[in-house]
Amino acid sequence: MTTTLITGANKGLGFETARRLVEAGHTVYAGSRDPERGRRAAELLGARTVVLDVTDDASVAAAARAIEADGGLDVLVNNAGIERNESGAAEVTADTLRTTFDTNVFGVVRVTHAFLPLLRRSAAPVVVNVSSGLASKTLVSTVGTPTYAYPGVAYPASKAALNMITVQYAKAFPDMRINAVEPGYTATDLNGHSGTQTVEEGAEIIVRMARVRPDGPTGGYFDAAGPLPW
Repeated sequence: MTTTLITGANKGLGFETARRLVEAGHTVYAGSRDPERGRRAAELLGARTVVLDVTDDASVAAAARAIEADGGLDVLVNNAGIERNESGAAEVTADTLRTTFDTNVFGVVRVTHAFLPLLRRSAAPVVVNVSSGLASKTLVSTVGTPTYAYPGVAYPASKAALNMITVQYAKAFPDMRINAVEPGYTATDLNGHSGTQTVEEGAEIIVRMARVRPDGPTGGYFDAAGPLPW
């Protein structure tokens, strides 16, 4: 039985990913900052719930102890993320960056570090970092694309940092499969449901990489169609 933890799993892409992995036979821990929302989501999913605020050391440590006591972990999906309403480069401040990075970058490192001992005991450990097409310098620099039109700084910068973190972890732990994924412009609370994809479409690549085999890719950056340019 594969045991999986998904951060930010009480709604959106996290919820749909949890639903699909439960359906595939995983034992899923639905991580949520809000205990009641997490409990309700887990009931709907047939999953287990764990209170997990990725910005809080004590919360992450408690979640790691709870999952260790239940038997361990095979797959970690770092899905929790935020996007503040950003204007452009002229308006961005250090505080804006700090808030966004605390969840999207430091939160991923905080959670991954806490769960590494459990993952390293697994026979087939997997980490999936939910990134964005906005993390690609190639795509963001291409005139006429939706990514080029995005004016903000903090969110793309945080996801670009996440991609580099993915590469460095993959190099450090070659026995793990550690990849970054781009779900696409999916209608979720993150973008006020303005996305052009459904959560079912967006979760496809997350689920696929959560189920990657031990001989599968690692250190990569993928969307549903395949590898993405950095």
